[in-house]
Amino acid sequence: MFKNKLVLVSPIIAFAVIFIFSLTLFPSVQSQPKNLPIAIVNEDEGVEIPNQPKMNMGQTIVEMIQKSSASTKDKDPTVKWVEVDSIEAVQKGLDNQKYYAALVIPKDFSPKQASLRTSAPSAPEVQIFINQGMNTAASTMAGQVLNGVVDNMNNTVRKQLLDGFEKQGATLTAKQAASLAVPIAKKVTNVNEIGMNSANGNAPVSLFQPLWMASLASAAIIFISISKMPIRTRKENLVTRIGQIIMGAVVALVIGFGITWIADGMVGLNIPNFMDTALFLSITSFSFFLMILAVLSLLGLKGMPIFILMLFFGAPLLAMAPEMMSPFYHDWVYSWLPMRFMVEGLRGFFFFGEGLTWNTPVSVLVWIGLVSMIVILSTALKRNGVKEVVSDSRNI
Repeated sequence: MFKNKLVLVSPIIAFAVIFIFSLTLFPSVQSQPKNLPIAIVNEDEGVEIPNQPKMNMGQTIVEMIQKSSASTKDKDPTVKWVEVDSIEAVQKGLDNQKYYAALVIPKDFSPKQASLRTSAPSAPEVQIFINQGMNTAASTMAGQVLNGVVDNMNNTVRKQLLDGFEKQGATLTAKQAASLAVPIAKKVTNVNEIGMNSANGNAPVSLFQPLWMASLASAAIIFISISKMPIRTRKENLVTRIGQIIMGAVVALVIGFGITWIADGMVGLNIPNFMDTALFLSITSFSFFLMILAVLSLLGLKGMPIFILMLFFGAPLLAMAPEMMSPFYHDWVYSWLPMRFMVEGLRGFFFFGEGLTWNTPVSVLVWIGLVSMIVILSTALKRNGVKEVVSDSRNI
């Protein structure tokens, strides 16, 4: 046994396997958010104060936030503040998954801010929108950032008011004292909510693994079964490849509708639109099936480890927001993962009220399938892929 080289190098192989699969832990352990897009809307119309220039506290707050963000030494700050013109535009951006959260300063912010110095104070209120469906972890973090911004605003305003009252030697009324506790109120609203039975917003990711494994197993079984058949001519080989594609389409329908039925009826996930979700998963499964079969047709079963590694490296990244990944994983791993389009499509179905339309996820998956189909059919023309038998009626 000890003369066998494979036995002797088995510890090295074991360490190599541990090292490779340990790399899958890095994205979740070393996640640092960078450039989280958060919208800010200033609708404050300002207020006229006698013998003073017009005051617009909303604009002052926006400038302070931008100045604070620009003063950071980091090349990529935690938050990327995006100024938006109106609340309608920011709501559209939230629905289009452009922002993880938004801060809206209303029109009457400055007048109410000025009233805090009077005997009839009225606390201004800002609105915070949390885009839950975009990514639960990232939107929660964005909400914490906005809550911190409002808390800092409250501390600043409270100090300014107390200093002003102290200089005037004024006596505070009960209403004024109450307004100083929370000078700026906030109203937090969750939009595109993940709701109940959504695996804490990870329902799109949870469906990936069974679909990927079913597509991988189906492609491998069909490839092995066909490879054992005696094929004598290129024409027979081409017909066989077409048969593989047709069988893959049937399998994809079973996988798409089967996973949707199990997730909805047995697991209890909230599936808003059963038919659209099932058809989308069928398209996804067919695309993955064709991609895997194309690689197997070119490399044989030696191509299987590629897709196993894609599963282990891709699964942790799919649950993360792109802004929380390191540059390496974002640019060189996540950007090349075909399964991210499945998760993006399902996220639109589950949390953003979208239906089955010709959008980016669907179009990319279709193109992956078409290119893979061309590769599969082209392998039928390989000379070494067909055992041609030339029949000659003449005996020489």
